[in-house]
Amino acid sequence: MARVVILGAGIAGHTAALLLRKNLPREHEVTVVSPRPLYNWIPSNIWVGVGRMKPEEVTFELAPVYARKGIRFEQARAVEIWPAGGPLEPQPHVVVEPTAGEGGAPARIAYDYLVNATGPRLNFAATPGLGPDAHTVSVCTHDHAAHAAQALQTCITRMKGGERLTLVVGVGHGLCTCEGAAFEYVFNVDFTLRQAGVRDRARLVFLTNEAELGDFGVGGVHMRRGGYRVHSKTFAESLYVERGIEWITGAHVQKVEPGLIRYETLDGEDHSLPFDFAMLLPPFAGQGFKAFDANGAEITSELFAPSGFMKVDADYTPKTFEEWRASDWPRTYQNPRFRNLFAVGIAFAPPHPISRPRKSKRGTPITPSPPRTGMPSAVMARMVAESLYGMIVLGLPAPTRTASLAEIGASCVASAGASWLSGAAASMTMFPVVPDFEKYPEFGRDLRFTFGEIGSAGHWIKKILHHMFLYKAKARLGWSLIPE
Repeated sequence: MARVVILGAGIAGHTAALLLRKNLPREHEVTVVSPRPLYNWIPSNIWVGVGRMKPEEVTFELAPVYARKGIRFEQARAVEIWPAGGPLEPQPHVVVEPTAGEGGAPARIAYDYLVNATGPRLNFAATPGLGPDAHTVSVCTHDHAAHAAQALQTCITRMKGGERLTLVVGVGHGLCTCEGAAFEYVFNVDFTLRQAGVRDRARLVFLTNEAELGDFGVGGVHMRRGGYRVHSKTFAESLYVERGIEWITGAHVQKVEPGLIRYETLDGEDHSLPFDFAMLLPPFAGQGFKAFDANGAEITSELFAPSGFMKVDADYTPKTFEEWRASDWPRTYQNPRFRNLFAVGIAFAPPHPISRPRKSKRGTPITPSPPRTGMPSAVMARMVAESLYGMIVLGLPAPTRTASLAEIGASCVASAGASWLSGAAASMTMFPVVPDFEKYPEFGRDLRFTFGEIGSAGHWIKKILHHMFLYKAKARLGWSLIPE
């Protein structure tokens, strides 16, 4: 019997758990450890954040789904990994702290294979004054998004009373990722303000660490649109101009005070931006696990990068931007030292940024971190699940399935307003996610599969995807036929 333990129940972890349970014979055990009892379809949080959906429309209870599928569920937070066992438990295991009810004593869960899919720690503390417990709102979780919707509605009420307000959307640190989520949210805020009849009383500003709009942490994209080759910078700027949204690029938020954002730009200058409402995404970090060898000596730095993300089969050799290659990126997501350890989604440590790294004239890093969410996370999870099937059932000595970001594509449907009749969304694809200039010398990507369009059909597609992927996540009849 093999015991597979999955840390995390987000897109990557949940996908891996369902696929492993479906494919592995029943004598093998699949366990999911997650500190939260709910599954959250995060791509729809932006609609919760403007009041178009309620939190219960983007979440559901995990325990009933796992009970129905025969998956063991532990509502707990993993805090330690002992990949070679230890004095108290000779088998490889994780130490977890229960989070349900009043919690309880730490427990040890033994495993034969471990999949780290814990996602990010929302590092609001990296920027003083950032976050829902301070002076800004967030859409990173369903409850954060509900709070953001309330704050936005308060602003709308004030504007209906005749006030003119400044609303800021973007990222709250020079090393943030998920610029795409901020991109979606700012357009949904614009749409909501127009629907409420108060857009003329709002100054709407997009604040980002991207050196130029349309970078999205992937170095920008050349794509086909209307029969022409268009760069994502031009595509994005046209959308902002059409909607009267201002933008500030190359910005690192230093601190947020009540009603005031202080930030530095790539030219090394300090600036301040007064605001009445601000949704600024935090930087991501690893979950802060500790790792120990069989004798109890700490080996955290061997398993994890300084960011807290787990090292896998990537090339982490320090290189210059010009020396980076697509082949640096991991393919199997297996830890090179402990072959029964895998990390997928945001949990794995990228070997380098995808965008060109930049610093301000004062030396402050201002560069988007690589995005590793959504479709690519689910694809990674599927490939690891299939590799584990081969290793457990077929007795294969190594993973056989791969999902390098330099070899797979991604699709994104970015909402620009939620309405069946007047809503819109930007539909974009890229192939591959990490540009490969050796294979595609001109643009780094294959333009046959890299394109972008915006229109009402995109909104219909995004709404359909919302229902389809929640259906899949609930493991309803035929769920496995729905692709990632």
